Amino acid sequence: MLSKKTKYAIKALVVLGKNTDKPPMQISKIAEEERIPKKFLEQILLDLRNAGFLYSKKGAGGGYSLNKDPKDIYLVSIMRITDGPIAMVPCASLNFYHKCDECHQETTCGIRSVFVDVRDATLKILSETSVADIIARENTLITNI
Repeated sequence: MLSKKTKYAIKALVVLGKNTDKPPMQISKIAEEERIPKKFLEQILLDLRNAGFLYSKKGAGGGYSLNKDPKDIYLVSIMRITDGPIAMVPCASLNFYHKCDECHQETTCGIRSVFVDVRDATLKILSETSVADIIARENTLITNI
């Protein structure tokens, strides 16, 4: 399941992606528009800034803006920053591998085999889907209402 932290990070990046031609947005405005608790959003935006996705400006007219083009911010990166592993079991993880304590033989484990396939399919979608793609999907959904 997608964590609230990841969902809020994506929502904040989408809002900022829709406002790339405007001045930096204040945390309180993003929090209000997206119904995200402000304190939680502060930490999320700090993590995204530290990862190089956001630029922050202090003082009057300050706030956050994207440091990258929305088409260059992929969901896989956001999820790894906010939640860590993509794989549902540690033995199937590429970047956060850990042997399962109860496993006797990984090479013959059917559970691991299935979840490696799930990981690969998930990675394919997340690696090919950007913030710009989400914005485009939202625009299409709005148009089709």
